[in-house]
Amino acid sequence: MRRSVAAHLPYKHISLAAAVLLLLVGLVWDALSPLLVRTLLLISGVLVLLASLLWEKQMLRRQSDLANAVCETIDALMDGQQPENYRPYEESDLSKIQSRLLVYYDRMMEARSASEEDRQLIQELVSDISHQVKTPMANIRMFADLLEKPQLTAEKRAEFSGTMSAQINKLDFLLASLIKMSRLETGTFVLHMEDNHLYDTIAQAVGTIFAKADQKNIQIEVDCESTVTVQHDGKWTAEALENILDNAVKYTPAGGKISISVRPWQFYTRIDITDTGIGVPSEHYHDVFRRFYRTQETAMEEGVGLGLYLARSIITRQKGYISVKSEVGKGTTFSVFLLS
Repeated sequence: MRRSVAAHLPYKHISLAAAVLLLLVGLVWDALSPLLVRTLLLISGVLVLLASLLWEKQMLRRQSDLANAVCETIDALMDGQQPENYRPYEESDLSKIQSRLLVYYDRMMEARSASEEDRQLIQELVSDISHQVKTPMANIRMFADLLEKPQLTAEKRAEFSGTMSAQINKLDFLLASLIKMSRLETGTFVLHMEDNHLYDTIAQAVGTIFAKADQKNIQIEVDCESTVTVQHDGKWTAEALENILDNAVKYTPAGGKISISVRPWQFYTRIDITDTGIGVPSEHYHDVFRRFYRTQETAMEEGVGLGLYLARSIITRQKGYISVKSEVGKGTTFSVFLLS
């Protein structure tokens, strides 16, 4: 910038000198001889021409300096570095161009990061699906091979057929869960947020697990006013609650109890689902929401470890959240918070 200011001075002085000469000629026109007038006009013209040439040279130099500075900025950004000549608080053409380039660079890096995250997510999904599908498929193949043996007794054939049917059902459940998971992770599902009665959504969720609870003689209590309305997607929210309730039924001993209570707050409506099950150690509060997470205590129960993960994903996408509080051997409370 100093060189640019210094380079402005010569043609400015020359232009000023030419202007002064022309002004003097105009003031003392009558007192000057024609020859002197011509001489002064000629000198003024030469000065103006010289100033024009210097100005043009300076403009070309400024354009060249600007182009070089922009190229240096682009080279620095391509190398992932901050431009050395960047002065954000200067009111100059270069600073304006650099600012726009940096904004574009930041957005490009954000898009690149998002693309990398998407690629990593797809790799994880494919790996998880491959790992989870492998075991039931291997079991189905094994029992199919056994059933082809002609010497197999009718009793064993019926036993193997039942076991294979159970594996097929497990695989079907797993694939359905994986499809839901992939839709949630990739954002390809659509939420229909409407003012729905929360009692109806809870009733829909309870209806899907009632038979299992009844088989274990587990009592289910619901404390929810029928007039309570919350803006939410009834179908997906019922599925989230169903996943939590299904876990409660699985890990609550026969003769236990599951309580569902709803408490409207100012900003959120809280849904507490409390069971008298085996409980969750405090160090595993966050782990239970991970994909395919299962503890040694729950390994014997059916399931793939996706229920709570899906529940949290569904609630989170409705701008809500889930918390857990538990005491080992006494029970667990999952609290679902939906925007009021």
